[in-house]
Amino acid sequence: MTPALPRIVVCRRLTPLATERARREFDAVLAEEDMTAEEAIAAAAAHRAEALLIGGTAKLDAAAIARLPGHVRLIANSSVGYDHMDAAAAKARGILVTNTPDVLTDCTADLAFMLLLAACRRAHEYDALMREGWRKPLGLPDMLGIQPSNKVLGIVGMGRIGRAMAQRARGFGMRILYNNRNRLAPELEQGAEFCPSLDAMLPRCQILSLHLPGGVETGTLMTAARFALLPKGAVFVNTARGSVVDEEALLDALKSGHLFAAGLDVFRKEPDYDTRFAALPNVFLTPHVASATRETRDAMGMRALDNIAAVASGRGPIDPV
Repeated sequence: MTPALPRIVVCRRLTPLATERARREFDAVLAEEDMTAEEAIAAAAAHRAEALLIGGTAKLDAAAIARLPGHVRLIANSSVGYDHMDAAAAKARGILVTNTPDVLTDCTADLAFMLLLAACRRAHEYDALMREGWRKPLGLPDMLGIQPSNKVLGIVGMGRIGRAMAQRARGFGMRILYNNRNRLAPELEQGAEFCPSLDAMLPRCQILSLHLPGGVETGTLMTAARFALLPKGAVFVNTARGSVVDEEALLDALKSGHLFAAGLDVFRKEPDYDTRFAALPNVFLTPHVASATRETRDAMGMRALDNIAAVASGRGPIDPV
């Protein structure tokens, strides 16, 4: 007799490749639109699901976790970040939690470096000028950007993505400073300078890039006081989480000229972000798409399914949180 397939609810839309696998290898309920927490709980109960594959729209706080039916054994996040859920509350109920920590490292670092270059070189303004018709030539002192080569780059959060960002920066001759919970081993530092105090590091950073998780533990890292510590004319890049930035303080720093420019992929409220950023010419914006390549989004869905398959087979999770 053929064993029953593991029952799962896929709470977010996946790429065609991952969707086909979910249909083939699991007894799966597949979301037509990304589910909210309430929809995910209802679907899990109706399907008697053993696992949920979720994304950021299914915000499973402690109250939502408490309402999950007892047959849910695993919550598989199809992303590296899991600040949209209360992992501690899940674990307290005996529910396993996984993420996808390796598959989007290079993709995220690629976009972060794109934001860095675009902010330094006024890409938004140049693009707007061209789309308006560009009929007046630019002279030597006009619309000058900042040359990123050989600048001092500060990285906050020297995990996989932070280290990948540093590797890209080395190709531009940048000097790397980093602030992290713990100092890395020399073979991981690769010449980067550890700064145990963020406040002491910031005045030395010509460019600052965030690569740390959001959530209660991190809180609002970049406040008005910390933006003020950056040297005048610095560039700010964020592909981490919008929750770690005081956006009013960031807007003030950009409007006043204290910051030369910013490259932003994440915001405190998504997708209903503060459109005052869009009105500023010195901000280059992307809509939380650091992992948005065909290769990476396939890999994210597949890795989440790998975790579900591993748990269902009794082997245990591959990427436990």
